[in-house]
Amino acid sequence: MHETLKKLRDALRPIYGDRETEAIVRILFHHLKGWNTVDMLMHESEPLSPFIKEQTDKILDRLVRHEPIQYITGEARFHGMELKVTPDVLIPRPETDELVDIIVADNDDTEDLSVLDIATGSGCIAIALARALKFPVVFALDISGKALNVAEENSRALKTKIEFIQSDIFNWEPLRKFDIIVSNPPYISESEKKDMEPNVLDYEPASALFVPDSNPLIFYTRITAIAAGALNPGGRLYFEINPLHATELARHIESAGFQFVETIRDSYGKERFIKATKS
Repeated sequence: MHETLKKLRDALRPIYGDRETEAIVRILFHHLKGWNTVDMLMHESEPLSPFIKEQTDKILDRLVRHEPIQYITGEARFHGMELKVTPDVLIPRPETDELVDIIVADNDDTEDLSVLDIATGSGCIAIALARALKFPVVFALDISGKALNVAEENSRALKTKIEFIQSDIFNWEPLRKFDIIVSNPPYISESEKKDMEPNVLDYEPASALFVPDSNPLIFYTRITAIAAGALNPGGRLYFEINPLHATELARHIESAGFQFVETIRDSYGKERFIKATKS
């Protein structure tokens, strides 16, 4: 195994750097062998079977072409869960995990909350909230039928009850009220593509990532309008955001009649979240 580890690290470090390479190696061996970090250390001096070596080489060939390890294994970790992911959905990010923590911290004393997750993708936010809040009623919306198929499969596997809705938010009007509306919509401007890594640009769904430079808040303004009409009094709106537009978006939400508009930094110090309360 030592030889295989060296081969992986030598090939991946120039592409991904030390930290991400080690994370990829851990995910790879968890996928192939079910090992955790301790298991890898215990077995490092032992030989791998020809089958595992062959599988490792096949995965390495895909990794050096920048294909995300999560799409290769078909799994991603999020908020203590194993989720199915495919190229039809974004790979859940640690920042989105932080957004779930913010929502749970704000609402963990309240039962039977009605929750709407807009642009649900893999279902990661909706499922995490269905598991973490006390008896919530959860709805999750996405325009993509393929994404909803993944989200529904994840919901079944994790035994959560969620009502999924396929619709375009620009043509959709809710028929009920909610206590929480949350969204991590597309928010990367087209002009930011030049600074992005190939593993994102070449493999993750562009429709879930990018917005036009001419209207970078297109999804936020629509969702804010939906929330202004669909939230119960005292209900909360939560967004994951592009730090470049934090100030402009906060002002827009205030102008839409929301109170207590707060911008929150992520663990990297970037203005990554906004929350607001319906008056």
